[in-house]
Amino acid sequence: MNAGLDFETKILVKYDAPRLLREHLCRTSWQGDVIAISGVTDCYQPIERKLKLTRGCLEVMLEARQPTRIATKNALVARDLDVIAPMADHRLIQVVLSVTTLDQDLARSMEPRTSTPQAKLRAIERLSAAGVPVGVLVAPVIPGLTDHEIPNILAAVKDAGARFANWLLLRLPMSVEQVFLDWLDANHPEAKPRIESRIRETRDGCLSDSRFGQRLTGEGSYARSIADTFQVFARQCGLDGPIPDLDSTQFRPPREGSGQRWLF
Repeated sequence: MNAGLDFETKILVKYDAPRLLREHLCRTSWQGDVIAISGVTDCYQPIERKLKLTRGCLEVMLEARQPTRIATKNALVARDLDVIAPMADHRLIQVVLSVTTLDQDLARSMEPRTSTPQAKLRAIERLSAAGVPVGVLVAPVIPGLTDHEIPNILAAVKDAGARFANWLLLRLPMSVEQVFLDWLDANHPEAKPRIESRIRETRDGCLSDSRFGQRLTGEGSYARSIADTFQVFARQCGLDGPIPDLDSTQFRPPREGSGQRWLF
């Protein structure tokens, strides 16, 4: 499958994910290390409204007192607040929402299947009001297109109740590069030369960089200016503190799939 419409329209579903998670947490070798959800694919894609697989996994996590970190671009995460809030009460969960832009028109053309910026802010408000440690990832920062929004994004998410924030530079690995360039041709043809030039300034003349560490923040003076801007305004908004710790000491194996509880 390619990085264009295939990625958005061909979805592989693991219907038994909650059961498989339960089996994994029942292993005698598992000690309750933190589990991160959405390291690769968003766990709150639109189809989650129907399938509720992420919700099923969270219910298993709550039962097992399993510490969890969620990263998502979608406000649908607030639907599961009745499961997430009790986990937060036990210091078992953190939620990070990705906010790329506050421009609703830009968001619709760039991320058409994700929640609007306003919906994300409302989700942050709901999560924060329920005591959930919620943070924001300003990502991807697109040089020449969205980097100027960093101060406004940080101020808006702080007002909504976010506790911490970080950022990531745009990455264009493999076929994603052509998908992005085609999107610029279709949506920002006049600005494309400037945006492409700015990206190259942060990637040593290239459009992408696979080196670990460098691929997240870039290099060169323009990349440093983005990092400095983020740091200044994150500090100003009080979003530059450490991410709250999660408690792994409460972990207990959940019931096995048969319904049998553990005696010891």
